[in-house]
Amino acid sequence: MPWWLVAVVVGAALVATGALPAADAHDLVERTGPVLLFLAALTVVAELCSGAGLFDAAAAATSRLARGRRPVLWLLVVVLATVSTAVLSLDTTAVLLTPVVVALARRTGSDPLRFALVVVALANTASLVLPVSNLTNLLADRALRATGADYLALMWAPALTAVVVTVALLALRDRRSVRGRYGAAPGRPVPDRPLLVVAAVTTVLMAAAFVAGVEPVVAGAAAAAVLAVATAVRRRPWPAPPADLVPWRTLLVVAGLFVVVETLRVHGGAALAAGAAGDGHGIGDLLRLAATAALASNVVNNLPAYLALEPAAAGEPLRLAALLVGTGAGAVLTPWGSLATVLWWQRCRALLLHVPAGVVVRQGLLLAAPVVAASVAALVAASR
Repeated sequence: MPWWLVAVVVGAALVATGALPAADAHDLVERTGPVLLFLAALTVVAELCSGAGLFDAAAAATSRLARGRRPVLWLLVVVLATVSTAVLSLDTTAVLLTPVVVALARRTGSDPLRFALVVVALANTASLVLPVSNLTNLLADRALRATGADYLALMWAPALTAVVVTVALLALRDRRSVRGRYGAAPGRPVPDRPLLVVAAVTTVLMAAAFVAGVEPVVAGAAAAAVLAVATAVRRRPWPAPPADLVPWRTLLVVAGLFVVVETLRVHGGAALAAGAAGDGHGIGDLLRLAATAALASNVVNNLPAYLALEPAAAGEPLRLAALLVGTGAGAVLTPWGSLATVLWWQRCRALLLHVPAGVVVRQGLLLAAPVVAASVAALVAASR
C-alpha cells in the first residue's frame, strides 16, 4: 500500500473513531490547512520556474561568474542554494536545484557528491531565513503573530548564524576537493526568453511580498496563477501534466502525519514532550529545547516533531525560536530528518549519484551540534 494511502486511511480512522476529538481536528485544520495550500502553490511555482529555464539559467550564470575557478563556483552554489531555500523553501531546493547543481558539477569536472551535499546542508540550515522557507516556520509564524512578535525581527540572528556556521564548516571540510580550475562548461539554450523573464520577475515579486508581510498562501497562489497563464500564453510544454503539478501525494502524507501527532499530543504526548523540553528562557533552557527538537526531528521527521513540541514552547517567542532552530537546522543527522532530505536523496538516486546513508550521517554530525548551539547563542544575544 503506498504511503499516501496509508496516511489517508490512518488519518481518517483517527478522526472517524473520535481518537482525535472533533474540536482538536477542527483546530488542526485551521492551523495546518493554509500551510498545506501554500506548499501546493509553491511547488507549482517551482515546477513552472524550472520549465521556464530559471534554474538552468541560474546555474549557467553561476558557471560564467566563477570564470573557471572551482572555489568561486563552490561559493556561488552556496549562494544559489541559500537564496533558493530562503525564497522558494527547502523542499524546492532539494527537488529542483539538486539536479542542476549535480549537472553543473559534472560539466565542470567537479565532485558532484560534494556539491550535492552542500545543497542538502543549506536546504536545511538556511531554512530559518523567512517564514516561507520551511513548513515549520509557517506553523510557528502564526503562533508568533498571536504573541505580537515579528518573525524576521526574532529570527534574523539565528538564521544568519546558521548559514555562516554551515558554510564555514563545509568550506573547511571541502577545502581540498574544490581546489583548481575547470574549462568552460557548455550552457543550455534558453527555451523561451520572455517566459524566463516572467518567471524571474514573478519570483522576485513573490519574495518581496513575503518580506512585506503578505499572507504566504496568497502570494504563492498569485505567483502560481501568473506563471500558469504565462506558460499557456507562450504555448510552452508543461513541465508535468497540469494535474501532477500539485504534489497531492506529499500533501496527503504530511496531513496524515499532522493528524497522528495531534492525536498523540491529545492522549498524553504533550506532557511527555514538555517534560523532555523543560521550561525557562535562559541559554541552557533554550539549548535543551533546541536539542530535544533536533533529536526528535532526526528520529521521526521535523514536521511531527515540531507539532509535538510546540506546546512546550508555551507561546513564548524565544522558546518558539529555539524550537525552530532545532527542527530546522538540527534535522540533518538522518536521511529522514526532514522531507527535504528525503526528496534530495531520491533525486540523487534518480541522477545515478550514489549517496550512502553514512555520508549523510557524517555530514550531520559535523553540522548539527555547532550550528544549533551557535544559532541559539545568537538568538539569546540578539534578544538582549
